[in-house]
Amino acid sequence: MVHVNDPQVITRLLSSPGRWAVVGLSNNPLRPAVGVSRFLQQRLGMEIVPVNLKGEDVHGAKGYTCLANVPGGIDVVDCFINSTRVGAVVDEAIARGAGAVWLQLGVVDEEAAARAAAAGLDVVMNACPVIEAAKLSV
Repeated sequence: MVHVNDPQVITRLLSSPGRWAVVGLSNNPLRPAVGVSRFLQQRLGMEIVPVNLKGEDVHGAKGYTCLANVPGGIDVVDCFINSTRVGAVVDEAIARGAGAVWLQLGVVDEEAAARAAAAGLDVVMNACPVIEAAKLSV
């Protein structure tokens, strides 16, 4: 079955204060995650938690090397990684009890999305929060 994004879920995730773990967010200014996470943090008021291989801090937020090391709850796991690797991150999000997974533009894994939905997580796939927020005037 092909996942279809629910506009109500997108609206709720973008308009409710939350803690977003941004997987693939580093200090590389050429990566889209840098601008999107700044938008989430500054425009939408979300708390961001950078998750990257080096555990780098980004935008003044403490970084971690994996979701398992992030203390406290996570509302949304925002995935800026290759589609072939995102399934493992989705499984980690499920194990962590995250509320949602958001797979960025170009990141598609139908099986991982189905696993997340079956575990009760909200799922947004192949979408960008900046573009979706503009559609909603959030």
